[in-house]
Amino acid sequence: MRADGTAPGRPAPDGREDRELLRRCAREVVDVAEGIRAVSARTSTALFSPALTASARRRPRTGLSARWALLRALTGRHGLGSAITAPKGMGHVLGTAGEVLGRESLAALVAVTSLRLRIAAVLVDHPEFVRDPGMRRLTEAVTTDRDLAAVRSLRALFRDQGAQRALSGLAPLMAELLAIRALLDEDPHNDETGWALATGRELSADPLHGVSAAHLAGLDQGEGAAEAVGLTEQERQVIATKGSFLGFLRNIEMLSTNGRILLQNVRGPDGVVRYVLQAPGMAPGRPRTDSPQDFVGAWRNLFMPDSPYTRAILLALRDYGIPRGADLALIGHSEGGIAVMNLAQSEEFCRTYRVTHVVAVGSPVDTKKPADPRTWVASITNQHDIVPVLDGRGAGSAFDPHPNWYEVDYTGPTHEFPLCHMLHEYIEHLRTVIPEAREHVDEALTPYRGPVVRTQAYQLKDRANPPEGYPFLTLPTTSLPTTAGPVDVPVRYYDSSAAHLCFPVDADTARALLPGVTWMTPSRLGRRALAVLSLYEHRCTTIGPYTEIALSVLVDDLWRPRPYDVALDLLRRVDLRRTGRYVVSLAVTSEEARAVAREIWGQPAVRASAEARLTGRDLAVRSPELGLAVDGRLGPGARCPDADWILYGRRGESTIRTLVRAHGGLRLHGGGGIRLRLDTGAAEPLAGHLRRLGIATARPRLVLTCPQFMLHRSAGAVLPR
Repeated sequence: MRADGTAPGRPAPDGREDRELLRRCAREVVDVAEGIRAVSARTSTALFSPALTASARRRPRTGLSARWALLRALTGRHGLGSAITAPKGMGHVLGTAGEVLGRESLAALVAVTSLRLRIAAVLVDHPEFVRDPGMRRLTEAVTTDRDLAAVRSLRALFRDQGAQRALSGLAPLMAELLAIRALLDEDPHNDETGWALATGRELSADPLHGVSAAHLAGLDQGEGAAEAVGLTEQERQVIATKGSFLGFLRNIEMLSTNGRILLQNVRGPDGVVRYVLQAPGMAPGRPRTDSPQDFVGAWRNLFMPDSPYTRAILLALRDYGIPRGADLALIGHSEGGIAVMNLAQSEEFCRTYRVTHVVAVGSPVDTKKPADPRTWVASITNQHDIVPVLDGRGAGSAFDPHPNWYEVDYTGPTHEFPLCHMLHEYIEHLRTVIPEAREHVDEALTPYRGPVVRTQAYQLKDRANPPEGYPFLTLPTTSLPTTAGPVDVPVRYYDSSAAHLCFPVDADTARALLPGVTWMTPSRLGRRALAVLSLYEHRCTTIGPYTEIALSVLVDDLWRPRPYDVALDLLRRVDLRRTGRYVVSLAVTSEEARAVAREIWGQPAVRASAEARLTGRDLAVRSPELGLAVDGRLGPGARCPDADWILYGRRGESTIRTLVRAHGGLRLHGGGGIRLRLDTGAAEPLAGHLRRLGIATARPRLVLTCPQFMLHRSAGAVLPR
């Protein structure tokens, strides 16, 4: 099968013979480039060989003359160009200097000629590149090594056509343009990449251009998991009941990209039961925590044979109970095609099952090779689909690493990405644009063209993603009733911001705000007590998002108050502390938070509207209903340990002690840049407490901030005081 989807011996449409001639010429030219590169490598080895170096020392006249001749051959304009390929030492320095100074090697220039022939072959089927001024300017700028013109042309292309149309239009030429750019630029580190793209062989260096394989592996270290799930009644009605190529593709389309795969038993025409694995592609959007079918998984699948997707498929196959040595066909779209091809590459997998067929639709799999040479592989790609180009082989590739494969690289009527990558478009094109490809694959899948005797879907999962908030927020909970409904305690806060404004205040005034009992006294720092105005922006909690404004006073041990006990308490674990903060006033923005604060924690909460912005250097909290505003800019800060604390409240004749644990980056700032303001008609009780403490318009002495942190608040413990 030829790379354009036409079988040898069949008459080609107008222009295709010209394209084949150009591709044959490109193959011959790239063979010449490979030969020149090999000569350059051998010449470089001879130039820097220890034997020649020793000879030059013994006989400087002839030895130095020989080395000078080799150096001129490697670097001269009429020789091999800048072709020094020594991996280290002075040879590496000379080679790099030649590249940086703009001297291209003869092998690279010949390879670029091959790439230009490949572009000419693509233009036979894509005359729109010649007619489109923007495409023509970009191609000319890249092939003549004019970087500034290339950037301007690409910018104009995106402005005129939009990003999706521009990328889709460039897809047939993307691999060739990238290869030319890599071979002609001044960065010698790109030569290996450009050479691999030009000759069609695999990259020997890291394919992510500077991102190490270890770093990529660290993006996704999931173990993979698979769970058998049922199909809905509607899905059971549309699932294929007989094996066929389009039937398998429609099954994949039905599965969508929600993390499921499908396994089926098919009884072939010879009565033998065979097995078919059908794998969908990548789910759009951000990386997912519930499935390995996401962007990170797709990139890992592309460049590494092992991934959570392939491991999850292995678990599904084991659970399904396919006997050892059974015939198995693997069919996938997009990321699913990459995953099944990775399985076919595994020698152990091919020893367990006889992988007879692999069919990848819209997948970049051309750099992969099945472990079993008997495996029949089909790759079907739309030339305007960007995803298949990620393997480095474009529509004009002159080098075919898999001559025994059935490859169809066609030009479909759908040019815009991502529409041209969607499976339903491929299915429609197989029906109307390339029916001969559908017939050929169906013929190859004859052993699987029979009634389906068993169908089972599996939900793939990624065990690498722990529960949200793990391990800090993974703790046992108890449900408690409130007037707003049952609440699980401890209450967990997954994403919050906070600013604590600390004000030295008169100790007697602070004492007047505490309950009328003799044994609760404010902690003294010298002659002053400490009042704290805490501002919270809770974005994600188990009782819903809300904003919180709390005024509290630092209090001594309820039983045995000691001078400066608060300083000693900082050295104790939070659950062993005797001091704490008594909440004298609290405002929250949700009814659930108000009910929990009053009924579980014993705090005098009221509901009021408020807006807070506490994630940056500029703090802003406003509550028109309370008549309160806090704003200003934080100065330099110092990192502090996580601040756990104890909160006290009152319910009836008892004191309620609540343990609060926090995890986040706490910082200590001076308070000179932050200002608290109250309207003249500010609402009680918060405004009245602030005025009595004398801090209604004051600047805090210190500010503790945490732009993002987690915390959990326990159920209030009732104390007999």
